[in-house]
Amino acid sequence: MSETKTSAPDSTPAAGDEDLGAAGSQLSTAPAEDAPNLPSLGVIGWVRWFWRQLTSMRVALLLLLLLSLGAIPGSLIPQTGIDETKVAEFRKAHETLAPIYDKLGLFNVYSSVWFSSIYILLFVSLIGCIVPRTWQFVGQLRGRPPGAPKRLTRLPAYTTWRTEAEPEQVREAALALLKKRRFRAHLTGDAVAAEKGYLREVGNLAFHIALIVMLIAFAWGQLFKSEGNKLVVEGDGFSNTLTQYDDFKSGSLFTQDDLDPFSFNLKNFTGTYEASGPNKGTPRIYKADLTYSVGADGKDKKTTIEVNEPLEIGDSKVYLVSHGYAPVITIRDGKGNVVYRDAVPLLPLDGNVTSTGAIKVMDGYRNAKGEREQLGLQAFFLPTYVKGNELASQFPALLNPVINLEAYHGDLGVDAGIPQSVYQLNKKNLKGFKDAKGAQVRENLKPGETMKLPNGAGTVTFEKEIKEWAGFQVARQPGSGWALAGSLAAIFGLAASLFIQRRRVWVRAATGGDGVTVVEMAGLGRSESAKVPEELGDLAGILYEQAPGAPDAEDDPAESEASPDPQVVPAEGAEK
Repeated sequence: MSETKTSAPDSTPAAGDEDLGAAGSQLSTAPAEDAPNLPSLGVIGWVRWFWRQLTSMRVALLLLLLLSLGAIPGSLIPQTGIDETKVAEFRKAHETLAPIYDKLGLFNVYSSVWFSSIYILLFVSLIGCIVPRTWQFVGQLRGRPPGAPKRLTRLPAYTTWRTEAEPEQVREAALALLKKRRFRAHLTGDAVAAEKGYLREVGNLAFHIALIVMLIAFAWGQLFKSEGNKLVVEGDGFSNTLTQYDDFKSGSLFTQDDLDPFSFNLKNFTGTYEASGPNKGTPRIYKADLTYSVGADGKDKKTTIEVNEPLEIGDSKVYLVSHGYAPVITIRDGKGNVVYRDAVPLLPLDGNVTSTGAIKVMDGYRNAKGEREQLGLQAFFLPTYVKGNELASQFPALLNPVINLEAYHGDLGVDAGIPQSVYQLNKKNLKGFKDAKGAQVRENLKPGETMKLPNGAGTVTFEKEIKEWAGFQVARQPGSGWALAGSLAAIFGLAASLFIQRRRVWVRAATGGDGVTVVEMAGLGRSESAKVPEELGDLAGILYEQAPGAPDAEDDPAESEASPDPQVVPAEGAEK
């Protein structure tokens, strides 16, 4: 009758079991950590000890945690490289904290000394961890699985039975079976040694290599990135040069030569909205029709940019990020001369595109007395005006457009050399036009209507033509493709290292004392798992069909034929 059993390891190693450690060795590429002999450490010994600590997995995880924690201030505190205006506002609002943040580098986290140190140490730690493990793993692939221990009964999963088949036949059948199951197997002495699950270490190494790729990609992207915004009115264009941007920020190693040479013109902007229902006013279509060219002599090409569907030119991506209206305004002086005629882009204040802005006439205007002055108009625009509600538009489309204008004259302050926003009116040195009652001149105009300035100072006409504008963001993020590839590789590598188990199987077939072949099968995994005994049981069942159990001397042959296949369960207290 066949015999099936499991065995737990003895509390103390028996003689002849010295090779058990070799059988379970190299199931991992993790380097062995030996405690340093502190009294005998010299300079070289301390350097070697420090290097071992730096390249250990626990230090790498600690540095990764510190890097994550260090990135938090960069998200919560305004950064100089992203928005200097917010940094200046923070300094004014927090006069005590600002100097402390300056000393800690919290206004420029990602280029600070402490953040760069963590970044570089993590980079060195990962490389120092990966290189030796890679060479060790290559050595394991070039070698063969170790031979079977002398006492297979000490392994966590074990089964045995007796058979009338010859030992050579059993070993050949076992070798063929294990190779069919994609084990690396070979004959060694009176046993077959096999190993499987190398993808676990491949995934582990791929995960760490992917982290290095991601670190390099992120660093490269931060150093050479650029991002600029430009508002373009229908009919106008843009050329990718620094002077054309409304605002621009870049990495510390970025140069103007890194800009991709291209230009485009905004031919038309189309926006449609939900007309009714709970989503009334929600955009349905936002698209900008462009003609663009690449290089100085590039041919014009037509394209359409929609939200989340950018135009890609070289390493740059042109995104459609905002939209608004630009009413066409014509201003004449007291003699009827046109001193200003242009589409004025106004900035939206809400989802219904209630907009505001400023109109500035800096040159060419003369008042009723013939004196040179500057004009300023505060504009408030409602695409859909409803009588009785002059504070906000009722719908984002141009259903009943009305513009409200306040007129001022004097000095706009643009000649002082101090930068000011084109969308705001500095009224410090301006005087408001007064009507006959002494009130500030303020009037609502519909398309085609004209506002007369007091005392023959001129007129302001809201033309029937209302253009639309689109806001574009030109982003250049080198290394983003590598970062994505590294992220995907890290996910798959981590999954492989978690769900694939590296394990070994040995099959020994030798002639027993009574001349009957004794078959022993044992399995060992890197960690305790039910998969090893389950797989061993499956293999043992197949091999048992090819080398069925032999009857015991005292048993009836009929009982032997009815004996069950060997079953394997993990032994309690088995060593990992």
